Amino acid sequence: MDNITWIANHTGGPYFVLLGLFSQSKHPALLCVVIFIVFLMALSGNAVLILLIHSDPQLCTPMYFFISQLSLMDMVYISTTVPKMLMDQVTGVNEISAPECGMQMFLYLTLVGSEFFLLAAMAYDRYMAICHPLHYPVLMNHRVCLFLASGCWFLGSVDGFMLTPITMTFPYCRSREIHHFFCEVPAVTMLSCSDTSLYETLMYLCCVLMLLIPVTVISSSYSFILLTIHRMRSAEGRKKAFATCSSHMTVVILFYGAAIYTYMLPSSYHTPEKDMMVSVFYTILTPVLNPFIYSFRNKDVMGALKKMLNVGPIFQETIK
Repeated sequence: MDNITWIANHTGGPYFVLLGLFSQSKHPALLCVVIFIVFLMALSGNAVLILLIHSDPQLCTPMYFFISQLSLMDMVYISTTVPKMLMDQVTGVNEISAPECGMQMFLYLTLVGSEFFLLAAMAYDRYMAICHPLHYPVLMNHRVCLFLASGCWFLGSVDGFMLTPITMTFPYCRSREIHHFFCEVPAVTMLSCSDTSLYETLMYLCCVLMLLIPVTVISSSYSFILLTIHRMRSAEGRKKAFATCSSHMTVVILFYGAAIYTYMLPSSYHTPEKDMMVSVFYTILTPVLNPFIYSFRNKDVMGALKKMLNVGPIFQETIK
């Protein structure tokens, strides 16, 4: 008997109940409006960034290609969880069917895994650009960039295909209530009435592997980058290299820190409230922050934005 049939026979229907963020808030309507605004900012910010990168010839570089992939992941990422959460609050129905829960879980795991590896690919790109500038156009040509990006998406989907079927085939007899605003693996696994200790150990090892490979690439890349920057004689070159790398490291620390808390710390450190707050941070806030951290403070991106809006001449006339 499959899991959906089991849930249907033993809990009255093939669905779970997402308790969500709003049950913890004293002002759920206000929180709903704030999250909706943040959601629109994330979609519009990342969409504009993708449009700029693909329309401006000056931004047709490997670095901006990877940033456009990150923006695409963030758009799909936030769209996987937030619309369902907002609709539940508006309609007052917090149910999610088992197939919908499985699909949401698969997309979430795929995108998180893909972003882990994409951040590593971006660090490798910065290493090649700063440490091997003369060979950079050849070593990081368009075909290589496509290969790296495709590999990131593929490796992320492997994580989704591994963990989602196992999680969704556990028997769930304790409760239908998920103490979360989406179907995150640890929150769903807690509802199982079977022994999940072996699965949790395997999930921990899987997460260690998913983190260890990118972290190794990132730390190695930035070690060589720092050595190269230290040897630079040009103060302007150092400043530019630090500016580029600091943006990337900010996102790495934010994203990886939240992932380590969620999947690698023992369960004794977790509470439903803490888990939801951490999840809000990297599922809702990170996608809206990434465009600003990476690019909207970048002169090239702002120049492309002014060019697209035709505001350059207006600013020049104002100055005159």
